[in-house]
Amino acid sequence: QVQLVESGGGLVQPGGSLRLSCAASGSIFSINAMGWYRQAPGKARELVAIIPSGGSTKYADSVKGRFTMSRDNAKNTGYLQMNSLKPEDTDVYYCHAIIRVGYSTTTYWGQGTQVTVSS
Repeated sequence: QVQLVESGGGLVQPGGSLRLSCAASGSIFSINAMGWYRQAPGKARELVAIIPSGGSTKYADSVKGRFTMSRDNAKNTGYLQMNSLKPEDTDVYYCHAIIRVGYSTTTYWGQGTQVTVSS
């Protein structure tokens, strides 16, 4: 009923930039929060950035000053601008959203997009 579709991942050299997008579609009443997580094989999924409803954006310490998250509420789309990328940023990046559909509020995840930082 609700889908999160990510795009924008790929291979980039150290110091380069990528922009990830996350488009939410379906019977959406409102998006309470939207964020980005990342996960390496064998490791726990970790928060990268999140924009809560009515609050300020929060970032993991490891990406502060390099990554910027934004939202276009009219398009139900979130973005993650990643600059000065490092090899340790290599991971699968997942979009996450808390969405109200009708009278219910549910957590949704995207399918993940691979980001590889390598020379």
